[in-house]
Amino acid sequence: MPDRDLDSRAHGGRTALRKKKVSQARTGGARNVAVLSVDPNDMDGHALERIFGESGCNARMDARCALTACPSVAAAFSQLRQEQFAIVLCNDDLTGGTWRDVWEHISLLPDPPLFIVTSRLADERLWVEALNLGAYDVLVQPFDAGEVLRVLSLAWAHWQARHGLHRGRTLQRMASAGHVAAPN
Repeated sequence: MPDRDLDSRAHGGRTALRKKKVSQARTGGARNVAVLSVDPNDMDGHALERIFGESGCNARMDARCALTACPSVAAAFSQLRQEQFAIVLCNDDLTGGTWRDVWEHISLLPDPPLFIVTSRLADERLWVEALNLGAYDVLVQPFDAGEVLRVLSLAWAHWQARHGLHRGRTLQRMASAGHVAAPN
């Protein structure tokens, strides 16, 4: 399927929100990793789309990356109300808010995505602040395909482990209440 604009309002020549779709045939029917990118720079979104498409997010993670790009904090908040994401990539240079605002918002979600700060000037101060607040990692821009895929594959594994643990505990509680058979 081709790219599909979810919101066609333009902001200075940029699409407010776009979702990259990858065909099932190309990915072999693998699971989707829902990734939200909060970044006002279209070039960063295009770089991520290229990395996900060319480098084989599917091969590295046994899943395909479904990228949704938002140019602003407000657009990200709106999208986070509509869809669940496993990973949020957030630029440290935003208009209408900061990466900390996005972090605070997702930290209040019942099942928060893993949060990765992206920055052209990823200095020690940013690393310390982001990691101390609970971010999963910091990625330096311009993006290095190998590093992006390494960080996202580790984040995806962490997300899956967290959900496997949650699912197992839920099944155990349901089994103890007699609602389902006990899990193996």
